[in-house]
Amino acid sequence: MPSGQILLADDDAAIRTVLNQALSRAGYEVRSSSNAATLWRWVAQGEGDLVITDVMMPDENAFDLLPRIKKLRPELPIIVMSAQNTFMTAIKASERGAYEYLPKPFDLKELVAVVGRALSRPRAPSTPSPAAENEDIPLVGRSHAMQEIYRALARLMPTDLTVMITGESGTGKELVAKALHDYGKRKQGPFVAVNMAAIPRELIESELFGHEKGAFTGATARNTGRFEQAEGGTLFLDEIGDMPMEAQTRLLRVLQQGEYTTVGGRVPIKTNVRIVAATNKDLRILIQQGLFREDLFFRLNVVPLRLPPLRERVEDIPDLIRHFFVLVEKEGLSRKQVDVEAMDRLKRYRWPGNVRELENLVRRLAALYPQDTITGAIIDAELDAQPMPLPQMNGKSERVNDSEGLSDAVERHLAEYFSGFRDTLPPPGLYHRILREIEGPLIGAALAATRGNQIRAAELLGVNRNTLRKKVRDLELLVVRSGR
Repeated sequence: MPSGQILLADDDAAIRTVLNQALSRAGYEVRSSSNAATLWRWVAQGEGDLVITDVMMPDENAFDLLPRIKKLRPELPIIVMSAQNTFMTAIKASERGAYEYLPKPFDLKELVAVVGRALSRPRAPSTPSPAAENEDIPLVGRSHAMQEIYRALARLMPTDLTVMITGESGTGKELVAKALHDYGKRKQGPFVAVNMAAIPRELIESELFGHEKGAFTGATARNTGRFEQAEGGTLFLDEIGDMPMEAQTRLLRVLQQGEYTTVGGRVPIKTNVRIVAATNKDLRILIQQGLFREDLFFRLNVVPLRLPPLRERVEDIPDLIRHFFVLVEKEGLSRKQVDVEAMDRLKRYRWPGNVRELENLVRRLAALYPQDTITGAIIDAELDAQPMPLPQMNGKSERVNDSEGLSDAVERHLAEYFSGFRDTLPPPGLYHRILREIEGPLIGAALAATRGNQIRAAELLGVNRNTLRKKVRDLELLVVRSGR
């Protein structure tokens, strides 16, 4: 049977009652208070085996109290609760030495389980790092999905563990990687980001590891690589699924032995960087296709973090919109309000481009519309101008019959699309939307077939390479959505 005395502080009498009952039933002795002063007196008197406290107290903010508690009794575990469910709340709780942060509302069973873990695993005394006071929050959202991300990041900040971030294009993978660095133990070092998909495959090894003079044609001087640039800090490898096999082998050596050699070099170079990787692809499928090393996957996937698409956290859309309007106001554009009807439209949209698409929409609204209030009609006009979504069947794209020709498939999809407009016609601009829908999957398939080689893909498609590059840029979301 669990045992131990718990000191509970919350100015909400209902919460104190519920927690008192739940923890008492679990076998703990509970002393509860509505203020921080009483909690501090109990701690100073040596009472309690664990503290549970709300952040906002009538007489003192718990974040101001926590450092005093940790200095007096560093072994005492503290669980912080808060209704201010932001990224910075989770980070401040971790920086000030909290054992765990729980956003309100929380599950009682989870809280009891956290209490049990805290009391059964004594923690070594620790000195909390000074908290960042910068309120320019890098991550926004109060949804349950984002709270899980915040809590995971807070646990990862003081570590050097390798992290693999997965998620659709536009979900904020680089923002998460940058937050890991900026609020972690390596924040005094450099943060270096490199996008594997943006570098010609034949140059990736030189880009990452550097090269010696004369290593290859055109190497007229020694060049430092991204690993050397990121020394003592964090190296963010975006679109890791586009890394060629040769470079994968070199990266595996770094992760296994902590050293690398430059292209053309002979002397191993020790490295001290934290690796954070990201991808919008399913690496397990690439492993099956022989395009990604399985041993490298397991080295990179030490701590997997999946970022939810925006359609899985639509309750965050109001906060995100307010955040983006603040940003555009700093850039000299006017801040807008979004009425109820417009917000409803935004929440029902599927957001294929995720948070990046929403940010771009907010910028257009701020730049193009003189009205102070954005209405549902404005949102309809903006979203109708976006690429037409592919028809869906049972939540999945319908598979084309093997015997069905491309023209027949397109005709069938168009018939299904027009059937959704029984009494009206589709929005104007259908011709160009259809072309964009066809171009995206076609270019994506060509790039997949050539393993991302744009020169070969251009030859396959019969277009100029510069034309293909422009199409890839213009159709980025469609290409990603088609499986790139």
